[in-house]
Amino acid sequence: MPDLARSSLPFQDMKTVRFGIIGLGLMGREIASAVARWCHLEDAGVQPELTAICDSSPPPGRVDWFKSHFPSIRQVTTDYRELIANPEVDAVYCAVPHFLHEELYAAVIRSGKHLLGEKPFGVDLAANTTIMAAWRENPSLIVRCSSEFPFFPAVQRIFQMMESGAFGRIIEANTGFLHSSDLDPTKPINWKRLSRTNGEYGVMGDLGMHACHFPFRAGWMPRNVRAVLSKIIPQRPDGKGGMVACETWDNATLLCEAEDRAGTRFPWTLKTQRIAPGQKNTWYLEIYGTKASVRFSTKNPKRLELLTFNGGEQSWQEIDTGYTGAFKAITGEIFEFGFSDSILQMTAAFFFEVAHGQPLRPSAGCVTPEETALSHRLFTAALRSQAAATTEVV
Repeated sequence: MPDLARSSLPFQDMKTVRFGIIGLGLMGREIASAVARWCHLEDAGVQPELTAICDSSPPPGRVDWFKSHFPSIRQVTTDYRELIANPEVDAVYCAVPHFLHEELYAAVIRSGKHLLGEKPFGVDLAANTTIMAAWRENPSLIVRCSSEFPFFPAVQRIFQMMESGAFGRIIEANTGFLHSSDLDPTKPINWKRLSRTNGEYGVMGDLGMHACHFPFRAGWMPRNVRAVLSKIIPQRPDGKGGMVACETWDNATLLCEAEDRAGTRFPWTLKTQRIAPGQKNTWYLEIYGTKASVRFSTKNPKRLELLTFNGGEQSWQEIDTGYTGAFKAITGEIFEFGFSDSILQMTAAFFFEVAHGQPLRPSAGCVTPEETALSHRLFTAALRSQAAATTEVV
């Protein structure tokens, strides 16, 4: 198998991309921190510069945190319209509640800025359609959706296997993203538990793209789906001494009939769960084929389980993948790769594409607008399936 795990392209011209952040919460700080670590990358081929930040209601001390760590910031505003009108901003990272995606994402795109936006790229299918229309009006812009887990080295290696046909015929696939953030019933309610702000998709809108990124990039098309959606904790504290209803789905299991690029159909089971006992933040991928099979979970980020079959005994082997991201870093290959590294690699993928007009390679590219649209069709079909207890066409 060719070693494509790390980039080795010489970049004589290091382009600077000035960018702004809308939404200074958890993920806004994660992306900013990735840029602060840019010297960790050896050949990213681009240099991002944080020039502007925006939050309509920033937490106390949050603006000071950004300004103290990023002296390049020259604009601080509570109005996103001011940021996207700033000529010193080439690109925008936007991390806001789902119900704001339609307005903000479309406005960013129509202002002529490149966009990296958080999933699900619209609170529902109609909102995503509006965002897609804005992008089609401005096709020269790089518009991408955040999803970092496929940048783990083991998953990059699985991409290589997929591209080389190493699996043979796909028999079955399982993907998912599980955590236990809502296991505690005394946790106060937040916007992700309310349909108006999070959307009817519930956990699918919040976590679903993570489980869809690899399958969609591999060319798997969900043709139909039977969904089982669960509301497990019916109400939560409102933070004011009362209780309020939880309106959104906590867990989702989707059994899809998927079709690969060769036209072969196979079962694909996708799980997203906010209430998964024993799970902190577990992303997993399993592919079973006639020639090879793989299993990977972020519970052990170094370990890739691999089975190849050429007749005779079947034996799973464990491979330590080490630190071999798509974009070469100063960390030696013998060391382990983690969540913050995947954020750094995804951020590098976005800015590389802004600077060079194309991804380093298909597996090292962020989620595309078309892939977000496909996820919305899948999740909308899943809602129909749950409501009618039927298998629905995607």
